[in-house]
Amino acid sequence: MRILHTSDWHLGRAFHGVDMLPHQADFIDHVLDVVETEGVDLVVIAGDIYDRGLPPVDAVSLASRAFGRLAQSRAQVVISSGNHDSARRLGFAADLIAHAGVHLRTDASRLDHPVILNDAHGEVAVYGIPYLDPEVCKREWSLSARSHEASLTEAMNRVRADLAQRSGTRSVVLAHAFVAGGQPSDSERDITVGGVDRVPVGVFDGIDYVALGHLHGQQTLRENVRYSGSPLAYSFSETTHRKGSWLVDLGPDGEVAAEFIAAPVPRPLARLQGTLDELLTDARYAEHEGAWIQATLTDEARPLNAMDRLRKRFPHALALAYQPTQGAQRERVARESMTDQELILHFVDHARSTVATPSESDLIADALAACCHDPEADQSVSA
Repeated sequence: MRILHTSDWHLGRAFHGVDMLPHQADFIDHVLDVVETEGVDLVVIAGDIYDRGLPPVDAVSLASRAFGRLAQSRAQVVISSGNHDSARRLGFAADLIAHAGVHLRTDASRLDHPVILNDAHGEVAVYGIPYLDPEVCKREWSLSARSHEASLTEAMNRVRADLAQRSGTRSVVLAHAFVAGGQPSDSERDITVGGVDRVPVGVFDGIDYVALGHLHGQQTLRENVRYSGSPLAYSFSETTHRKGSWLVDLGPDGEVAAEFIAAPVPRPLARLQGTLDELLTDARYAEHEGAWIQATLTDEARPLNAMDRLRKRFPHALALAYQPTQGAQRERVARESMTDQELILHFVDHARSTVATPSESDLIADALAACCHDPEADQSVSA
């Protein structure tokens, strides 16, 4: 059986103010193309279809079109909900939609009810585990601990109990979690509970292929346990990521062979650092002129209109930070040891590029004295 594993679409998400919906639509076109050209039998989407529980209407429309096109394709589809999704909204009319070959798994109470598919070598049971809220699971399943590990361990015990009744059936599990060994980026929502968020990879022992979602970089934890990552970059921490999906061949005895299929890249990302003048003039940055840019300026003094000037060379600059050189940092530390009078005089010098006159200095001293005078404190001392 040939499986296409994807996750973390985050439909409706913006990237530093850039609308990503057109690029997300391009990725869905790409998925449909891979399904046909690669002869995919099963598409699994391991959570975070949407970027938030109440997604914008345009994102819902795109998801609706995507599910409809997948239903008309050659592949069966299994979708589980992630921590960004509203499980109830995503799972609306799941039983009805399943008749079209799109199986929504958003109800934790039914996670041990697999989608049963067949190929030339027999049955494949596909279990979709939605994102599990540890607080809810502890209460409803009477668990001894409130943690992701406890919740997912119980979920997998239920999956294995069902699988044990299906002799010779191969297995696929979708799960949305932070599994130990995975490397996070800045764009995933924190799911820490009581300081514990990671789940041991051994929780998934006994399963032929585990399709993970939540972390946005494609990763292989074991040959049969993988993150597909998000199809697009959603933070500059993902600058070095290669985005796409796993194309997995599940053999007759459950053996796995996987190939990573790269997704279309709407625009490369680049992180640049240097003085504003260096970024605007240095030839080595020419290759990044068409990229989305995160720039960190190291100028001793903060340049005026830095973003506008930066965009003359890098029209797609999106983020700007300021990290002065060590000399400027030493100056900042020195300012912290100044008296109030010295600090204000330093500001006057910086703001108008000329030092305060003696009369201005006296006026500042008088103002400080008036502001700092505390009659009640004086009376208390004299008493």
